[in-house]
Amino acid sequence: MRRRPLIFAKLLEEGGSEAVSTRAVAAAAGITAPALYRMFDDKDGLLAELAAYGFEMYLAEKREALALAPDDPVADLYRGWDLHVDFGVQHPAFYMLMYGTVQPGRRPPAADEAHALLVRLLGRAADAGRLRVPVEQATRVIHAATTGATLALIGEESSERDLATSARLRDTVIASITTDPPASSGSDLASRALALDAALQTALTTGPPAAGAGVPLRAAETALLREWLQQLAG
Repeated sequence: MRRRPLIFAKLLEEGGSEAVSTRAVAAAAGITAPALYRMFDDKDGLLAELAAYGFEMYLAEKREALALAPDDPVADLYRGWDLHVDFGVQHPAFYMLMYGTVQPGRRPPAADEAHALLVRLLGRAADAGRLRVPVEQATRVIHAATTGATLALIGEESSERDLATSARLRDTVIASITTDPPASSGSDLASRALALDAALQTALTTGPPAAGAGVPLRAAETALLREWLQQLAG
């Protein structure tokens, strides 16, 4: 698969997942059907590999675009939304495979890094005092909204597709979870509580702390502190 991703990707993008039959893939790759089965077991295995390749393309494009952007965590959320929707519109067959075939409680492993990137973007916004809801809740909201918007656009005829719909939804959703930069005097208790909660979450998930670093609290104390912070955030 890794040696022939472009061949399989072309089949998918030209004909959708139905075009990715074992016979068509074997012929395109110049191998026999038994050899293909040894590589992927079955068609589901092949489609899982294609989904992973789709996420690699998506993440490469998103990282490159965000690296060129100004260092503004909320502006990055707007750019990240547009990049997500644009990828889906440009690669509908890949997007449907990546996001349109998810089963309850079963997120494709290849989706984990994309999810982690969104969490990092929202964590930066929280650290800057720019979130009005906890990172976990904001992640669910953004993921649901971007996925829904993209699938809706993919389902429309290209001649009738209006990307302004996505822009309006983007503005509404991001405004509902973010806030203006805190004043220099720093009297915004809610955003400060969320920023500290995000910092705690980062410290707890970045691996074993170095000597003298990390969270100097027991697990129960940390959980209680985070509960209080989220209550302060409203």
